[in-house]
Amino acid sequence: MNAKVKWDGDVRFKGTTGSGFDITLDGELKAGPRPMELLLLGLGGCTSYDVVGILKKTRQDVVDCVAEISAERADAVPAVFTKIHVKFIVSGRGLKEKQVERAVKLSAEQYCSASLMLEKGGVEITHSFEIVEVGSVE
Repeated sequence: MNAKVKWDGDVRFKGTTGSGFDITLDGELKAGPRPMELLLLGLGGCTSYDVVGILKKTRQDVVDCVAEISAERADAVPAVFTKIHVKFIVSGRGLKEKQVERAVKLSAEQYCSASLMLEKGGVEITHSFEIVEVGSVE
């Protein structure tokens, strides 16, 4: 895996992933997200991928999954993350609470590389979930 980041003037940078995707990073939020926001998005994408995949494998009828991520940072430089909370809002038909709870736990404890890496770096990560029942398909 690789990536490249090129200065684009002021506090802007152009990032290019090894898979060919471009993104603008901007410390002033004028042209793109801050780098630390991208870390949160990476965590959210990683753990959401796990949760949805686990629920699908257990034949849960998932129609949507949103991960709301909130974080606290240290007051001193470097302003590292100290706490992160991930709340999953999982929508579907007849979802079993135990299955959703298990999927969140498995992602957090075994599968999500981003989450596990941040925890090993001293970040306290907590999780919660909410299940939203949606109407049946007619």
